Amino acid sequence: LGVMAGEVRFEDVTFEYTPGVPVLKNVTFLAPAGTTTALVGSSGSGKSTLISLAMAFNRPRSGRLFVDGRDLLTVRLRDYRSQLGVVLQDNFLFDGTVAENISYGRPDATLAQIQEVSRIAHAHEFVEAFDHQYDTIVGERGVKLSGGQRQRVAIARAILANPRILVLDEATSSLDSESEALIQDGLRSLRRGRTTFVIAHRLSTIRSADQILVLEHGEIVERGTHAELLALGGRYRTLYDKQYHLETDRFINPGEDFTPVPEVEAPKPPRTPAL
Repeated sequence: LGVMAGEVRFEDVTFEYTPGVPVLKNVTFLAPAGTTTALVGSSGSGKSTLISLAMAFNRPRSGRLFVDGRDLLTVRLRDYRSQLGVVLQDNFLFDGTVAENISYGRPDATLAQIQEVSRIAHAHEFVEAFDHQYDTIVGERGVKLSGGQRQRVAIARAILANPRILVLDEATSSLDSESEALIQDGLRSLRRGRTTFVIAHRLSTIRSADQILVLEHGEIVERGTHAELLALGGRYRTLYDKQYHLETDRFINPGEDFTPVPEVEAPKPPRTPAL
C-alpha cells in the first residue's frame, strides 16, 4: 500500500447487521485527502456504522469502498490500519506509564518525541506536575487521570502515530471550560493535513469541517458545508437552530444523552402594595 494520501470514497454502500434490515443504504460520498468530514444525525442514524466501515471493521453488504482509488478489499488490513488513528469518547488507556500509553503505536519513540507531541496535545503541563512525570503509572483504564487528561493523552498518542486517516468521536460529555479549550486546540492540531472523519458533538468542529454529512435512517439526507446547509433550511438547519443560541459549543444529536440547560424562571410581577 505504501504511505497513503488518504482519499476515501464510498460508492453505493449498503450494510446490515441483521439480514434484510439495512443500517446504511446506498451511501455515496468522497472525502478528499486531508479534509474533514463531520457526521451528524440522530442516535441510530448510521454514524458509527459508517465509521466502522471506514476503519475496515466491517465490510459492505453491497457497494464498494476505495482508498486512494484502490478497492479496500484488495488492501492488506494490517497495512491499512497502521495508517489509521482513532480518538474515541472513552479512550482506552492500559495500566502502564504515561510514556508507554502515548508511544503505544510507536514503541521506538524517544522521550523527546513523546514530550513534543504532549505539548501539542496540551498534556505536557499536567504530566510534568506528577512526581514521576512521564513514568507515572496511569492505573487500569487510566483511572488515575481525569476525563480531560485521558483525552489529551489519547490525542498525544494519535499525533505521535502520525496517521493518514483519523477517526474522531467527540465526547458528548461536557468538561470544564479550560480542559475543553485545550482539547479542542489539540484536536485541531491533530486534524491538520489528515483525512478526518468525526462524529461531531461540537459546533466549532462542525463549522470548520470541509463537508458535513447529515444521516437519518441510514441514508445521507443532506450534505455540504455549514454555510450551505444553513442556507438549505432543512434537517441540519432545524438541528442547528435548536441549539446555536445556547451559550455552549456542544452540538446535541437527537436521542443522545445530554445535560439539559436549566430553564430561567420568569421574573415575578411586582406586588401591588395594599391600600
